[in-house]
Amino acid sequence: MSEDFVRIFDTTLRDGEQSAGINLNCAEKLQIAHQLARLQVNVIEAGFPAASPGDFEAVRSIAEQISGPVIAGLARTRTEDLQACAEAVRPAARPRIHTFIATSDIHLQYKLKMTREKVLEEVKRAVAVARSLVPDVEFSAEDASRSDIDFLVEVFKIAIAEGATTINIPDTVGYAVSKEFGAFVREIITRVNAGPDVIWSVHCHNDLGLAVANSLEAVASGARQVECTVNGIGERAGNASLEEIVMALRTRKDRFGVETRLDTKRLYGASRLVSRLTGVQVPPNKAIVGGNAFAHEAGIHQHGVLCNKATYEIMTPEDVGAPGSQLVLGKHSGKHAFRKRLEDLGYNLTETQVGEAFSLFKELSDKKEMVTDGDLEALVVDDILAVVPSRRFVLKDFSVNLAGKGRATASVTLHDGTEERSDAATGNGPVNASYAAMMRIVGFKPELVSYKITAVSEKSDAVGEADIVLKTDKLVARGRGASTDVIEASIKAYVNAVNRLYQLAAAKGVTLHASNAA
Repeated sequence: MSEDFVRIFDTTLRDGEQSAGINLNCAEKLQIAHQLARLQVNVIEAGFPAASPGDFEAVRSIAEQISGPVIAGLARTRTEDLQACAEAVRPAARPRIHTFIATSDIHLQYKLKMTREKVLEEVKRAVAVARSLVPDVEFSAEDASRSDIDFLVEVFKIAIAEGATTINIPDTVGYAVSKEFGAFVREIITRVNAGPDVIWSVHCHNDLGLAVANSLEAVASGARQVECTVNGIGERAGNASLEEIVMALRTRKDRFGVETRLDTKRLYGASRLVSRLTGVQVPPNKAIVGGNAFAHEAGIHQHGVLCNKATYEIMTPEDVGAPGSQLVLGKHSGKHAFRKRLEDLGYNLTETQVGEAFSLFKELSDKKEMVTDGDLEALVVDDILAVVPSRRFVLKDFSVNLAGKGRATASVTLHDGTEERSDAATGNGPVNASYAAMMRIVGFKPELVSYKITAVSEKSDAVGEADIVLKTDKLVARGRGASTDVIEASIKAYVNAVNRLYQLAAAKGVTLHASNAA
C-alpha cells in the first residue's frame, strides 16, 4: 500500500521553462536540478526530450548526474516521443515516462481532430509502449477539468490497465474553481476505484489565480501528488507554486492531515536560484519567499511580533530558509568560507568553477569593502554559469567617451577565438554606442528586445546586473552580465547573448549574418 504523504512533482524545468522569455541552457538546468534534489522533491520533470536535441541532452544529463528523485520526461503518445523520452531518462536510477493526450471535446475537435474512440485506442497503445520501455509510467489527460467525466473515467481505467501507476488530472487552462475541482477529483477517484497502488496527481494552472487553492482542494479529495513549479512560473499565468503548496500543507496539517517530506529550509534558496537563472523576479509580496513575506512595518504589527512572533507570523523565516541577516564576505575571506556560502545559496559548482569564482570574488573584493550574498549570486550566475561553452566571442577591452547632450563614442575589443577584433561607434549614450560597435564586430544586427539593469544591493558600489534579450530571425537569446560598472555589465550581457545566438544557430543549422538584421 502506498504511504500516505503528498509527493511533489516539480516541473520547473519543463512547464516552468515554457514561460515566455525563459531559455535555460543545460548547465543552468543542472544547477536547478541539484537544488531540487537537495530540496528532496519526489519527481523532477526534466524536460520534453522529443522537443529538440537541446532538451534531450538536458534531460539525459540530469538523469545521469542527479540522484534521489524520480527523473521524468514528458512525451506525447507518439511512439517516437516515447522512445526519445525513454532513451533520455534511461541513465536515471528511477526513470519515468510522463505521457499525455487531450480529452476535452474542444481539444479533440479543434486540436487533435480525433474521435473519443480514437483517443481511447491511442491511450491504450501509448501507455503499453511506455510501460514496455520503463517500469514507471504516468498518464495525464490534458484539459481534464473541461472533459466529460464519464469519458475521463474510461480513459483512466484503460491507462491503469496498461500499466500506468500515476494518473494526473490537469486543470490545463486554469478554468476550475476549488470546490468544483475537489468534487471532480473525488468522483473520478471513487469511480475508477484503482486501489492503493495508483497515485492520483493534479497539475493546476493559475489563469484565475486559483492554482494553489485548487491543488490543495484536490489533496483534501484524495490526490497524493501535486505538480508545481518553484515561484509558480510556467505557461501564461503560471503553475501552482511549489513553496506555497508545501508550506500550506505543513502549516495547516490540522486541515489536510498530510504533508510533504521536503526540506523546507531549502525553499528560499531554491526560489532565489530559479529567479536568478530565469530572470523572472519574485514580487516582494510573494507568499513564503517574497522580500516582504516576513517584514512588519505597521507599528501595531511590530509591537505584536516583538512580544510574540506568533501574533503575526504563522511560520518563521527559518522554516523556509529565509535569512535573518546576510553573511558578508570581504577581501580577507578564505576559499573554504567562500565555497560554503555558495553551497548555502544553492549553487553546485565544480572545483574548477569554484576556483574561477573565487578569483573573480577576490577581484570584486578589491573594488568593494563588503561582498553580499546578492553580489556573490550575480558573480556566479553572470560570470560562471552564463558562460556559453565554445564561446564565439570574449570581451577583452572597452572604452567609452561621453560628449554633450548624451552623445557617446565607444570602442570595444573582442577575441573571436583566433584574433582580437576592435571597432568603434557613436550612439545615444554609452550603452547604445557600445552595442553599435559590437554589431560591427560580430557582423549581424540583432534586435534588442529588452534591456534591464538591476542593482543587487542599495549601496552606491553595488554590483549591477544587466539582463538583455536579443532576437534575429526566429532565434531569441537572453544574455547576462555583472559588474560594479553598469556599462561593463551591459557589454558583457551583449556578448553573452550573441554567443547564445550562435549556439542556437548552430543547433538549428542557421547562419547568422548581416541580412538577419532586424
